Amino acid sequence: MGLFASVSSKQVDEFAKELASGIAKRYPPALQNRPDRALSVARVSKILEDSFSRAAEFQRTHKLGVYKKARLGNAFRWEMKELGYGERFIELATEGLIVFISRKPTAQKNAAKD
Repeated sequence: MGLFASVSSKQVDEFAKELASGIAKRYPPALQNRPDRALSVARVSKILEDSFSRAAEFQRTHKLGVYKKARLGNAFRWEMKELGYGERFIELATEGLIVFISRKPTAQKNAAKD
């Protein structure tokens, strides 16, 4: 494989949509505005961490560089917005995604154990 034989931008965009859809299945955007049906902070954190773990595996498999990490974050952000999440939640989730995929592999393993 050559130096430029990495994941395509289209694959990164599709993966970002999969991540956002996976979150939406477990934590639908409509629940954000329903205090009577709100999930606990721990439950929402677990949902996000599960998704971020998938993203970290994707990053390890495809060796995303700075540009592709940024593209993943932006595509994820726009998909979350399209699904109807609030701006504050989108910012939190996107920042968490970028931080998580930017960690060293040993830090990711330790975070998964917690």
